[in-house]
Amino acid sequence: MDDTRTTARPGDLPQAEIAALALSLAHLGNGPQASVARRALRHLTADLDTADPVVTDTLATLTAPLAETTADRARVIAEAITERRVIRLCYGDARANVTIREVEPVTCLVHRDQWHFIGWCRLRRGVRAFRFDRILAVEPTGTPAAPRPVAGYLPWRRTPTP
Repeated sequence: MDDTRTTARPGDLPQAEIAALALSLAHLGNGPQASVARRALRHLTADLDTADPVVTDTLATLTAPLAETTADRARVIAEAITERRVIRLCYGDARANVTIREVEPVTCLVHRDQWHFIGWCRLRRGVRAFRFDRILAVEPTGTPAAPRPVAGYLPWRRTPTP
């Protein structure tokens, strides 16, 4: 065993790992363990620029518990990400159009005051971001999903071509 380990610093965690921690905390509710875990997440993100309102809003969303019905859907999504299983979403877009979609999960993230689920949408044949508050229902399909690394699948952040 290597005893030369160093203490992790906030910058050591990749964004995907911070997002996974935050998603796990979001659906824990308001219990004592959840409160302590959220304090730890705030500690991990303490060095971020809180003068930026986008960062401030995002950190507040990351460290707040989700509403119970949203938390139930978040649990199914988190499990699908971990197990790499396709999920079926009933989704209402900004214009109130409702679709049923099968989605291969990639990750979740927060931007300002909204949680987003990122995945490969089989209906649209491309990567899509789904706002948690617009996911009306979610269910596991049990179907294995193709491994899709987070890099390159964030809709507003493109990976530079080498």
